Amino acid sequence: MTQLSDDCFAFGGSLLSIEDGIRRISERVEPVVATETVELSAADGRILAAEVVAPINLPPADNAAVDGYAVRHGDLAATAATLLPIEGRDVAGAPTCAPLTPGTARRIFTGARLPDGADTIFMQEDVEALGPLVRLPAGLRQGANTRRSGEDIAAGVVALPQGRRLRPQDIALAAALGLTRLPVRRPPRVAIFSTGNEIVPPGAPISPGQIYDANRYLLSSLAVRAGATVTDLGILADDRTATVLALHAAVADSDLLLTSGGVSTGDEDHVKAAVEAVGRLVFWRLAVKPGRPVAMGVIHGVPLAGLPGNPVAAFITFALVVRPLIARLAGETWARPVTFPVRSAFAYRKKPGRREYVRVRLVRAADGVMEAHKHAQDGAGILTSLTTTHGLVEVPETVTAIARGDTVGFLSYDALI
Repeated sequence: MTQLSDDCFAFGGSLLSIEDGIRRISERVEPVVATETVELSAADGRILAAEVVAPINLPPADNAAVDGYAVRHGDLAATAATLLPIEGRDVAGAPTCAPLTPGTARRIFTGARLPDGADTIFMQEDVEALGPLVRLPAGLRQGANTRRSGEDIAAGVVALPQGRRLRPQDIALAAALGLTRLPVRRPPRVAIFSTGNEIVPPGAPISPGQIYDANRYLLSSLAVRAGATVTDLGILADDRTATVLALHAAVADSDLLLTSGGVSTGDEDHVKAAVEAVGRLVFWRLAVKPGRPVAMGVIHGVPLAGLPGNPVAAFITFALVVRPLIARLAGETWARPVTFPVRSAFAYRKKPGRREYVRVRLVRAADGVMEAHKHAQDGAGILTSLTTTHGLVEVPETVTAIARGDTVGFLSYDALI
C-alpha cells in the first residue's frame, strides 16, 4: 500500500491553489510498486512499468513503399527519359532478393525488400511499360518511394517510455517490434463510499427528503477511467462508529480512500471525527468554485480524499485533485490538461483570489469561431449541467470579469477525465 507521513498534507492559512495541491501530491505520494506482465491484448490503458527499448530496426530491412520499378539512381539520365530492361520481380515476404544488376530495373511490389544496389523506386503509374523494357521519366529524386531500415525506429532506441498510459497505437508499435507482452504497474486500489442518511441506492424506494446516490457511481466510473480498480463500500449512514469501522476495514486493502460528503463540521458529518479516530484528517482548502474544501487525510499511511457532496463539485474536484493523485499512485506520467482558446458568448463576474470553472457548451458561430455558451444554471447539484455541456471555461484567480466576445480558456471533459 502507499505510505504517507501523517502530516504531509497539513495546511493552514489562506486557500491553497490547485497547483500547490498537485505539487504536494507529487512530492509526498509514492507510486504503487507492484508490477505484472500482460499480453498485448490486455495492455490497453495500463501504465508501462519500464521503458521499452526497440529490439530490432523498424522496418527491419529497406523495402518498397509502392508498387513500381526499383532502379539505381545513377543509371538515370538527368534531363531525359531513361529506357531500361526489366530484370525479374520482387514481392513482399520473399525469403531471398537478388542484387540489382547495373543498368536494369526490377519490378517490385509494396513491402518487398529493396534489392542491393537499388536506391530509388518509380511508381508504376508514372512509367511506361514496353514489354521487356520500361520508360522512366526524368526528375525523380534519389531514394524516392523507399522505406529505409530503422527509419521508423532504430534498434536500441527507447520506443515507449516508462510511465506512459498505453494506447492502441503504443500497443501496435510493440507488436511491430515483435513483442508479445509488456510490463505494467498494478492498478491503484481505490475504496469508495458515500455518506448520509438521506442517500439511498438507485432502485430502492425513496421517501420525501431522500435522494438517490449519484456520487458513488460518478466517482467509481471516474476512478476506473483513471486506471484504478474500485471497491464499492456502499452508503454509510451518518454514524461515527459505522464510519470508523468502514475506514479501518478498507485501509488494509486500498491505496486510496475516496469519499463524498460528510467532511464538514456539522453535527451529522462524521467522516472527520472517524478519520481522526484511526488516523489524521486535515482540511486541504482549495481556492476553487464549484467545490467546498477538499479534505485530505491519512489513515495508516494510506491517503484519503474527501470530496464535496454536491455532484458537480465532486466531479470537478475529482478532475482537479484526485485524477493527478491516482496518476501519481499509478506511476503514470501525467500533465495537467492545457486550455485552448474560445470566444465567450456570456458575461460573468466573480471575486478575485479564487479560480472558477464555468460549465459551457461549444457552438460554432456564423464567422466560424467556436463560442462558449454558459449553462443556464450554476448550482453545484445540477447534474444536467454536466450532461448537456462539453466542458469548462477556466476563470483564473486574477480575473474578476468576462465580457461577451472575450477570449477564454476551455477544458473539455474528455481532456479532464
